[in-house]
Amino acid sequence: MSGHGEKLTRRMEAAIAALVTEPTAEAAAARAGVSPATLRRWQGRALLQHAYRLARQAVLEESVARLVKAAVKATDKLERLLDSRKPAVQLRAAVAILDRPVRGVQLCDFEARIRALESPTAPHRNTDHFAESNGQT
Repeated sequence: MSGHGEKLTRRMEAAIAALVTEPTAEAAAARAGVSPATLRRWQGRALLQHAYRLARQAVLEESVARLVKAAVKATDKLERLLDSRKPAVQLRAAVAILDRPVRGVQLCDFEARIRALESPTAPHRNTDHFAESNGQT
């Protein structure tokens, strides 16, 4: 059963949910109530591959959102550790506080640059420039 208009069955949906939560394909098959061979066969189908990628992306986005929320608590903890009675703890907290924002800013800047490049209003590079500069036109 393949082709245009193909839809996931409930068992396939259960298999996708299991694939993103279980540590192995065998455990995912068991959780979904299918044989490992059936799961492998389904994994070869474009429809299941696409649905799995979407599910995996959703799990990843949720995980990142939770980490962002936890970052506020982690920052609060680091700030409190600056007042520790132990100089070694103070030093580690200070280093973490100074190091992490730099990485965060770099990631934010990188993301902004990618968004600008992917923007439909971004100027497109002339892909013929290389050929023209090498006399290949």
